[in-house]
Amino acid sequence: MLKHGRFTKSLSTVQLLPGITQKKAKTDRLEVAYLETGSGNIPLVLLHGNCSSSHFFQDFMLALAAKDYYTVYAPDMRGFGDSEVLSVDGTRGMRDFSDDLNAFVQALGLNSFHLLGWSLGGNIAMQYVIDYPATVRSLTLESPGSPFGFGGTKDAAGTPTWPDFAGSGGGTANPEFVQRISQGDRGNEQFSPRTVINNFYYKPPFRTAPDREEIYLSSLLTTKVTPVNYPGDMTPSDNWPTVGPGIHGINNALSPKYMNQGNFSNISMKPPLLWVHGADDQIVSDTSFFDFGFLGQIGAVPGWPGFEVYPPQPMKTQVRTVLERYKANGGAYQEVQLAECGHSPHIEKQDDVLKLFTNFINAH
Repeated sequence: MLKHGRFTKSLSTVQLLPGITQKKAKTDRLEVAYLETGSGNIPLVLLHGNCSSSHFFQDFMLALAAKDYYTVYAPDMRGFGDSEVLSVDGTRGMRDFSDDLNAFVQALGLNSFHLLGWSLGGNIAMQYVIDYPATVRSLTLESPGSPFGFGGTKDAAGTPTWPDFAGSGGGTANPEFVQRISQGDRGNEQFSPRTVINNFYYKPPFRTAPDREEIYLSSLLTTKVTPVNYPGDMTPSDNWPTVGPGIHGINNALSPKYMNQGNFSNISMKPPLLWVHGADDQIVSDTSFFDFGFLGQIGAVPGWPGFEVYPPQPMKTQVRTVLERYKANGGAYQEVQLAECGHSPHIEKQDDVLKLFTNFINAH
């Protein structure tokens, strides 16, 4: 039952699997579409990543629900899936999403729950624990982005590469990929969303069954390409690679100019934490194919000023650095790296992640 607001069912723009229900909740901030399954007394909330939606979780949700202990909720964040399309204030970092999540769980009356965040969802989850720590029983980070943002930093401590954070923000997205999302492209060309999923969301040659591939592609294509959503605006820079962060949209919210979650290690209430990631992740990596530093190093972007000036961002090293501080300050975390796995462990290695996740939350 909702504490306040509206509770309705809605037809999804993406195919729903049997056993999954889509609902909408009118919260104090926006109307949130979400998937739900299970009837257990332990609530779980799953947060999706960038260029995706809750529908990437459907099989994982059903596997969780089969355990009979859990009720599983997966909301679409603003500008994704079937949730209300509202602008993202990039200058707030992850706080628009953190506040949206708080409004959502309040509307559903979830006073205490286990939280999993995948990719961008991991950074949203970290921000939520910073902002609203009392409600989270455990935190699972699946392939989370660096606490020091995406692009524009150069060492374990998250030191900015340039004072203007060039190499991060709305200008970092491939413009052809963005255009193909806006056109609803379902082809197989180099920058088509289908190709990006199969080459980067997973470790090739992994590929899902054809019906699931269409669901995930449809999910990605729900990403709202607008000046204030994905990828966001940019500003020119005199520093390589000549693009700096703007102020609107999701990729600017991920810029280290606005998002620095290094203080996560200092929060007073520290839920137990599980970090799961693929050994062969090409998106969040110390050698990410989406980072200008690494792309410059391999010659994919001309004019690279060299390793001393603009090295690849050590994303996983940065995650580990903050979590080690979390541990040193009295928290507890477990790291599990899955072999032969890319950016989407809950899809590529569902059985492994299911066992890891349920054992972890059952212990807490």
